[in-house]
Amino acid sequence: MNYDPLYHPYSSQRMSVYAKNGMVATSQPLAAQAGLEILKKGGNAIDAAIATAACLTVVEPTSNGIGGDAFALVWTKGELHGLNASGPAPIQISADKVKKAGYETMPEYGWLPVTVPGAPSAWSALSERFGKLPLTEVLRPAIEYAEKGYPISPILGKYWNRAYQIYKENLKEEQYQSWFETFAPDGKAPQIGEIWRSPNHAKTLMSIAETKSNSFYRGEIAEKIDQFSKQYGGYLTIEDLESFKPEWVTPIKVNYRRYDVWEIPPNGHGLVALIALNILKGFEFTEKDTVDTYHKQIEAMKLAFADGQKYITDPRKMKVKVEDLLSDAYAEERRKLIGNNALLPIAGQPPKGGTVYLATADGEGNMVSYIQSNYMGFGSGLVVPGTGIALQNRGHNFSLDPAHDNYLEPGKKTYHTIIPGFLTRNGQPIGPFGVMGGFMQPQGHVQVIMNTIDFQLNPQAALDAPRWQWMEGKVIEVEQQMPTHLVEALARRGHSMKWALGTGGFGRGQIIWRNKHGVLVGGTEPRTDGTIASW
Repeated sequence: MNYDPLYHPYSSQRMSVYAKNGMVATSQPLAAQAGLEILKKGGNAIDAAIATAACLTVVEPTSNGIGGDAFALVWTKGELHGLNASGPAPIQISADKVKKAGYETMPEYGWLPVTVPGAPSAWSALSERFGKLPLTEVLRPAIEYAEKGYPISPILGKYWNRAYQIYKENLKEEQYQSWFETFAPDGKAPQIGEIWRSPNHAKTLMSIAETKSNSFYRGEIAEKIDQFSKQYGGYLTIEDLESFKPEWVTPIKVNYRRYDVWEIPPNGHGLVALIALNILKGFEFTEKDTVDTYHKQIEAMKLAFADGQKYITDPRKMKVKVEDLLSDAYAEERRKLIGNNALLPIAGQPPKGGTVYLATADGEGNMVSYIQSNYMGFGSGLVVPGTGIALQNRGHNFSLDPAHDNYLEPGKKTYHTIIPGFLTRNGQPIGPFGVMGGFMQPQGHVQVIMNTIDFQLNPQAALDAPRWQWMEGKVIEVEQQMPTHLVEALARRGHSMKWALGTGGFGRGQIIWRNKHGVLVGGTEPRTDGTIASW
């Protein structure tokens, strides 16, 4: 396979974007332009990533917020760094307390699934270690959009209205009133093209910028969160916030056809994508759109998810080693299970031994793969009064079964769905990539990487290609652009095939590659309001 996918003359409906000095790719045009603005002011790719991320909490609050978590992969000065800014469960919560409240599984809304927010800590940690500009300057675009308002874009308006209808139907208690006051101030979701603003959001962002996030974890904002929690019987306390710190971690990888594919280690489930790729590298794929290609991709993904959903949790609590799950010997054993027909996924025994995504790059060689989320849209349905902070519901992923590896325990981090990806070759950066969207994310990573490496598609084509998604058991959803004859052939192999009603469940991706000339090549998601800002 002596080819370089970065130079293949494939074209799709939208062409990849080329630039030299800097690039920002994300799901909302205003946020991408905010990152570019910071680059032009002398900031680097890390500053641009922070600016874009903060801006997304304002201009795409349907997918993330100040009260969510974040992960990042940062390439700078010849090295890849990982940041895990996901928060743990409160110290005072327990599975027994949740069960006594009448739940057999973790609820979606309210205080019980709320975990410590990590996103503000990610901004300050990235800025302090790698940034060039003051955080007050970097967060200025987000603050201005919150203060002055901005027009609602099409996909944003669609999901905002959908969330409003769900919340209106299900969240009738007093504790949810602040969400409606913040995100539906006129008794409805803001409409496409309508101006929405959030002065409280602006004040919170300014406080975070001025204190380098200290006010969020140890100051006035922490006190407001603590007070709100106590008022409605929540378990999150100021002590939980004060004790939290983001973690710099060593990224994990597999070598896939001479490319190193990198992910953040658990508690994130980037490990699932790597397990699948490790299985798939034992096969040869000469054509993309064949039943055999899709069948093997799907079967490998199911096996990887079976392992991931069994073993991934807080790394301090994992019962197996990541290196064992990624060993070639284990991949070979799992690969042997793939035959001609669909199987039900079952976790193996290795040898002992939901979101917004953005990518940035600058002319100095820095590149960032960054993702943050409240989970399941707006999150818990709780907004801290007077702050604009929508709190995440990441704890919904915890299990209440004591035998489960991801069992809810005080201070424990849960299985996490948001994952940034990065690609290198021979120790040199190719660039950041990601596909946000809950449990679609590792599936999107595998499909994008194979589209790039196996099938030689440029960044835009790799994102435009129709996607499939394993749902459960043998159930596979596919986009309507998927060729009918392939869907029917997969059904004959035992897969329970379903056409998706829309594209919302198939993730939203971004890619920036750097070619051998030092030129940046970007692709952005056609399934959302995605855009690339560059110069």
